[in-house]
Amino acid sequence: MASSLRAGRQFASALRQVPRSSLRSPTRRYPSGPTVAASTRSRFHTSAPRAANDEPPPTDFGALDVLGNTPAPSTSIDVCTPDGFHLNSGARVVDGAGVLLVGGEAFSWRPWLPRGEKRLLNKKGQWEVPGESLGLLGLLWPRPDLLILGLGPEIRPISPALRRHISSLGMRVEVLDTRNAAAQFNLLATERGVNDVAAAIIPIGWEEGVGAI
Repeated sequence: MASSLRAGRQFASALRQVPRSSLRSPTRRYPSGPTVAASTRSRFHTSAPRAANDEPPPTDFGALDVLGNTPAPSTSIDVCTPDGFHLNSGARVVDGAGVLLVGGEAFSWRPWLPRGEKRLLNKKGQWEVPGESLGLLGLLWPRPDLLILGLGPEIRPISPALRRHISSLGMRVEVLDTRNAAAQFNLLATERGVNDVAAAIIPIGWEEGVGAI
């Protein structure tokens, strides 16, 4: 028993003599600071740091125009005149005639002739042309997906009968005034091709009962 007590006092005395720092768990070694920082930069920052006085390069909006180098179709409309149109090919539609643009070709279009008078509105004030005035579209196959109608200086609703006739040809219709119809045709014919988009447009100087002047 006495020997056990002496051994316990010696062990306790030995513990008291051990410096506090020696009781800490072993320290794991890590790479030094600069190496870790370099590793972090290479992982998360792929570009060199920019000086405070550096400005970002200006945006080239011309490079964002995906149609910038695409030539306009020869049937695109360059000018809308009161009594006709000037096309990109140099051709002109004059004398108050409208224009029918389909399949890369341009045709003089006078949809009022079947009525015998220069009127395009029905009794309800709706824009309506005879189905035979669009007979050329029925001869095409495949037909364009979209028909753009340009109704002159202002937009009006088209008659249900005309809308049904165009739908029976398997085509969608977009109704606009002449200026916007020309711009829309130019854009879509350039973007999608002249075989997918057709246009039937009357001059911007059209007056009901008088014609284009």
